[in-house]
Amino acid sequence: MSVKTMLLKNTLKSTAAVLRSWSLLSGVKLGNVTPTRHVCSGRVVCAGTDTRVVQHNEALTIQQVRHYARAVKKPEFQSQLQDLPPSMLKLEYAPVPLAHTVDDVVKRLLSLEFGSHRDKLHLKEEQLIAKVQRDENDRTSTEVKVALLTARIRNFQEHLHKHPKDKANKRWMLMSIDRRKKMLTLLRRTRYDAFEKVCQELGITYTFPPEYYRKATRRWLAKKALCIKVFKAVQKQKAEQRNKIEAQEKVQGSSSTPTDGQGTAV
Repeated sequence: MSVKTMLLKNTLKSTAAVLRSWSLLSGVKLGNVTPTRHVCSGRVVCAGTDTRVVQHNEALTIQQVRHYARAVKKPEFQSQLQDLPPSMLKLEYAPVPLAHTVDDVVKRLLSLEFGSHRDKLHLKEEQLIAKVQRDENDRTSTEVKVALLTARIRNFQEHLHKHPKDKANKRWMLMSIDRRKKMLTLLRRTRYDAFEKVCQELGITYTFPPEYYRKATRRWLAKKALCIKVFKAVQKQKAEQRNKIEAQEKVQGSSSTPTDGQGTAV
């Protein structure tokens, strides 16, 4: 047998082995071959990115593809607009008497069933304002402004739950929270009874700000201890000066008191 014949024979054998492995893997990918146990001897087997030589009488198991990446469902967010019934009229049609006596089809068109999200939000704002306003015509008090900001903040929270990468609305939500916090702080200082009523009616939990906003570093702690020490020393000096002045005033008062001939004070 010549050298050319031997080279041709070895090339054909290796090509046949590669084609056999490729047909096996393509059948598994297309779902035509079921994963079974095969006994191979001295062949090169390619399974995905794993290539190895199967020894004689070694069992080869083709495993199914494991789906590790699975979609995780987010918990449902409780919207503030859930308590609004679809049969309720829109805000601009509610005070109109004729809207309550029209046909059912027309009333359905004027209701929240065919209303937009903006219509529902305006109606929710009016409901929150009615809980905390001072009188029927009150539209500019601090309580009303807090109610409006509360409705908008909850709307932002619902939107960011669905779209967490919306940075613009997140910025507007944080700005609204800061404004409401300042208003609640002012209301707490001026009218505490109204502050309690607003927090109770709107379901707001007021948290006190931390005592110190800056990080307590070693240098800051040393500086604070020195300031306290200096303050106590100054207060001690002032107390000594006050006691000295009081003692001098007592001495001057006793020396200036008039006496009779026998030495008794008159």
